[in-house]
Amino acid sequence: MTDERPKRTVEYSQVENLHVIRHEDLNGTGRLYGGRLLSWIDETAATCAQRHTGLEITTASIDNLTFKRGAYVNDIVVLVARVTYVGKTSCEVRVDSYVEDNEGYRHVINHAYLTYVAITREGRAIPIPYGLELTKENEKMEWEGAILRRENRKNRTSQGF
Repeated sequence: MTDERPKRTVEYSQVENLHVIRHEDLNGTGRLYGGRLLSWIDETAATCAQRHTGLEITTASIDNLTFKRGAYVNDIVVLVARVTYVGKTSCEVRVDSYVEDNEGYRHVINHAYLTYVAITREGRAIPIPYGLELTKENEKMEWEGAILRRENRKNRTSQGF
C-alpha cells in the first residue's frame, strides 16, 4: 500500500529555538533543570509537528530522552526539531539540544524523540493530510528507527508499562 498523500520534506517543518539560561532555569546544583529543558523540547517539537501537519496536535509520548552533559547560567541552548516519521494520525519528531559556545560550535546536551497525534478541537484523533518525503539517507534511517520505537511503545503498553 502506497501513501497517496501530498508530501512535505523534513526541511519544510524544521524548527530551531534558542534560549539563554537564566538563574531561574537552574536546579540546586547550578545546572539547567531537566524539567525546564524538557519543556523547551516539547514546545520546539510541537511547533515542528504543527508545521508539518497544519493541524492541532497533542503530545502522546516522549522516548529516548538522553542527557549527555550539563548546561549553566548564560549558556545559549539551541534546540533543533525535525519530523522523522508520519503515520495516519501521529508523527514523530526528533529534537537535538546543544549548548552553543562563544565561537559558534554546538555541543550536544540532549537527544529526544516525541510522538504527537493530530486532533480535533474536541480531542479526537484525525488523519494527517501530509506524508513525509525522505530525500537523504539519514532521513530514511530515522524513519526505520521510528518504526522500531513505535513497535517498542506498543509492546510496553501491552505489558502494562
